[in-house]
Amino acid sequence: MPDPQRERPRPVRSRPDRPRPVRPRPDRPGEHRESAALLAAGIARAQSGTGGLVLLRGATGTGRTSVLEAAAEDAAAQGMRVLRARCAPGSAAGPFAAVHQLLDCLVEFEKPDPDADEREQAALLRRILYAHADETPMMLAVDDVHLADGPSYRWLVETARHVGRLPLPVLLAVTERSQYDIEPPAPGFTHTLSPALVDTHTLAPLTADSATRLVRSEHPDAPADWIAACARAGAGSPLLLRALLDDLGAVLPAADPHRPSGEASTLTPYPPLPETSAALYPGSYPAAVHWWLDSAGPATAEVARVLAVLEEGQGGGTTGEPGGGTTRPGGGTTRPGGGPGGAGLLAEVAGADPARVAGWLTAMTGLGVVRPGPDGHPRYAHPLLRDAVLTGVPDTRRRAVHRAAAEAMLHRGAPTGTVAGHLLLSGPVGAPWAPAVLRDATALALRDGHSDQAVVFLRRALEEPLPEDHRQRILTELGSLECAGRDSSAGMSRLTEALRLHGTPQDRVRAAVALGTALAGRGRTRAAVEVLRTMDGQLSGHPDLGATLQTASALLSDQDQTVRQDVYRCLTDTAEHSPELVGPAARALLVRYAATAALTSADDAMRQVRALLAEPAHPLTEPFLLGTAAAVAQWADELDEADRLVDRGLAGQRPDLLHPMHAALLNTRADIAAARGEYALLPAERPAPARGPSNVHATTLIALVETGRAEEARRLADGFDLREAPDNWELNRFLYARGVQRAAAGDTAGALVDFLECGRRQTARDVVSPVVTPWRSAAAECRLALGSPREALALAEEELRLARVWNTPRTVGRSLRVLGTVTGGRRGLALAEEAVGMLTDAPAAAQGELAAALLAQGRQLTAAGERARARECLRTAARKAERLGAVRLRTLAEAALREGGARRAATVRTGSGSLTGSELRIARLAAEGRTNAEIAGLLHLARRTVETHLTSTYKKLGIRRRAELGQALTRD
Repeated sequence: MPDPQRERPRPVRSRPDRPRPVRPRPDRPGEHRESAALLAAGIARAQSGTGGLVLLRGATGTGRTSVLEAAAEDAAAQGMRVLRARCAPGSAAGPFAAVHQLLDCLVEFEKPDPDADEREQAALLRRILYAHADETPMMLAVDDVHLADGPSYRWLVETARHVGRLPLPVLLAVTERSQYDIEPPAPGFTHTLSPALVDTHTLAPLTADSATRLVRSEHPDAPADWIAACARAGAGSPLLLRALLDDLGAVLPAADPHRPSGEASTLTPYPPLPETSAALYPGSYPAAVHWWLDSAGPATAEVARVLAVLEEGQGGGTTGEPGGGTTRPGGGTTRPGGGPGGAGLLAEVAGADPARVAGWLTAMTGLGVVRPGPDGHPRYAHPLLRDAVLTGVPDTRRRAVHRAAAEAMLHRGAPTGTVAGHLLLSGPVGAPWAPAVLRDATALALRDGHSDQAVVFLRRALEEPLPEDHRQRILTELGSLECAGRDSSAGMSRLTEALRLHGTPQDRVRAAVALGTALAGRGRTRAAVEVLRTMDGQLSGHPDLGATLQTASALLSDQDQTVRQDVYRCLTDTAEHSPELVGPAARALLVRYAATAALTSADDAMRQVRALLAEPAHPLTEPFLLGTAAAVAQWADELDEADRLVDRGLAGQRPDLLHPMHAALLNTRADIAAARGEYALLPAERPAPARGPSNVHATTLIALVETGRAEEARRLADGFDLREAPDNWELNRFLYARGVQRAAAGDTAGALVDFLECGRRQTARDVVSPVVTPWRSAAAECRLALGSPREALALAEEELRLARVWNTPRTVGRSLRVLGTVTGGRRGLALAEEAVGMLTDAPAAAQGELAAALLAQGRQLTAAGERARARECLRTAARKAERLGAVRLRTLAEAALREGGARRAATVRTGSGSLTGSELRIARLAAEGRTNAEIAGLLHLARRTVETHLTSTYKKLGIRRRAELGQALTRD
């Protein structure tokens, strides 16, 4: 080793009395001030003749270079000679390349013989340095010393040892990358130096406050959320943040030059921060991210990119962002717990050491590059950062990562939705587990109400190689969901394809029923029935499946009058001549047909239905049996039994298969609520118009009328052009409902037209019983109001005759009430009293009709001069209407009371007696400790509806909190 005394130059002859002050830098981040002060102190010592070594360490992008450059400028401004060298990969042209960079600026510098011994060359270069240091203090600024060539690196270490031990006016300022990488790092620059010879400082990442100040210094008018997003995308790195601000400065709209200072801009100059680097120009930010990855080495870059790909499989949501979510690719959202996984998964997919990956994630979290997501797993701090990391990663590589991640997650027991999320982006896997996972994910998505997400999973499943029977099932499920959603054309094509495949007989029947349901829903009822008949002809030897197709045909035929007549004629003939070919569900449909045709009584119909329910039923036909039985039970006022049958039927429905009974069961549920007079339990918001009015539209319209929401009822009634509506039974129901609305609004003539048209169309379908639509009674009241009592009487008498065939208190009582009103006089009053008597002892389903009958009786008693009895009837009618929430009836009863001279209020507006039936039912469940969500689920209501009813209940009961409900309900 050369003698240091021989290499030491003569003592410096002149020194400034004291160092010049460091120039202030207001834009310098607070994290750089300590390192700047350390360098300033080193500069001062060098100027006084005692040099030293200052080492700045830090992760890539934390500002090592900028701090070193600022110190070099300060040193030069104070008269020091600054020699610079910047090391970079591949920049070494030969031995001592970095040292040559330092000394090239010296005029007398003469390079040593490259063939000489390294120690000799080093000694010569050091003597040259010291000779020039004798003239003026020096600062050697070496950036990224870890990238220096070997001879230069060793020369710098030895020079640092000399400078630290000898009184030399030389400051050696060195920066070194210090970041946790996947590959273990080599020994650092000071590894062989005594700690006493070096002043070391490690640069910290930018804090959120520092990043915010930096962004605001360039964009003082930017909103706080935009600044916060920039800070997150900067990931604690001054390099990345400044690159991002450079790009944003090029894409943001220019400020208005004519806007006076201090005046707020009327424009929006700060659109949301992009989530893709493609939106940035000129691209400084993605270039900086790539440089950051290159600096980390291939192993770390691979892990960083794999993490980005894994996060991409979860939709790229990040924590801490306003509205930052976890949108899945293709739609839908992830649930908490569905993150990309921890260090073990990341290491497995990237092929790295799990321990090193865990350390890297910890380090990146500390720097601000990644943050814990909603599931606790690491995610990039901003989607823009993740996208920049992914830029340039080939699609084939991304697919391979997603496939590896899906398989690894599956073996680790990850949530099904998480595994499926990666399969969406992996391309075909070719393994049996892939379609199984996607179908499981479909089931979970449907359970949570995410049908769009289920469609995405099934579409992806079709990309896998599948056996024909599996492909048929998936096509049927996917086609059903698409037809029920927004892509009906694609759905029809898939169902048609499914029907052509050779699966099991059960699967072929499911496909045929789904296709038939889709066709009927689009007004092609004849084509739907033909599909089912064709399939029936191909299933000889499967009588149960044939019965399923037969029943489905009958149910779907309700959408077309002509087709319905043909189907029921064929079904009736088969039942008469070959009863063994007609299953329980088809016989239940014949019972339903007889009920609507006024050919059977309620008691007889229920006896037959209960017998059919006791028979064993094939799983494919059971939904038809349950739905039909529920409809008959609802007409027979066996509402509790109807409710149970609807619940059973809906529980057996598969949301991924189109089935005609699903809509029928929902219609029956709405009819049950209407029969109970629980109008508030009907849809809280009017359904959106479809191809034409539905039964739900009809029941909702009547509910709006009865609850006094006249303007909403008018809008719904006028919301359809019935000339364009499909010619089906639901149109008939809507005509009746629109007649009710018009009559309530005072348009008696318009109401009569609707009632008569409804009757004409129903009669043509052999639906003559008033159990479905009591159009004759309604038309009779209109005829009477328009001055045609004879026609009114004929309609009312015919209605009563048909009602006595079905013979339930509700239908007969309603017919008696209307006939009594039309007849008038003593006989009319007797008929009204008979109606009240029959309805008083009737089940709860008749309470609405009882209120109407009491109103009619009260009016007739008033006309007969029996005012005291009339007032009693009218007050009772008003109270019952109040309990039902029937605002229209209550208003009519109170008006009749005033006309009869009553002075006292008709109804109780406070206390438990003032609660409507719906409010009481909800209040009791709440008093039992049920949450609003549980009540909504039990009663099949919107949660907002429950909240509205409870608010009204609290007001009537005079209470403020849920805990008081129990006592308030029992004290009256």
